Amino acid sequence: MPIFEYRCLVCNREFETLVRTSTPAVKCSHCGSELLEKKFSLFGAKVGQSVDAPSAGSMGSGGGACGCGHCTCQ
Repeated sequence: MPIFEYRCLVCNREFETLVRTSTPAVKCSHCGSELLEKKFSLFGAKVGQSVDAPSAGSMGSGGGACGCGHCTCQ
């Protein structure tokens, strides 16, 4: 189920809403207006861990506890 981002053209507020095929017309969550602009938004995708990436908790070359090799987290 996709979550879309909108900007209200009446009160200029931005909000997100879950949109299903059975969802009635989307309205502003603040003022109730149907005069909306759908914003362009990116999506994230979870991908598998790279074979050569260090696992969490291992000591990387940077000495950080997370094993990323870039930070100094303990």
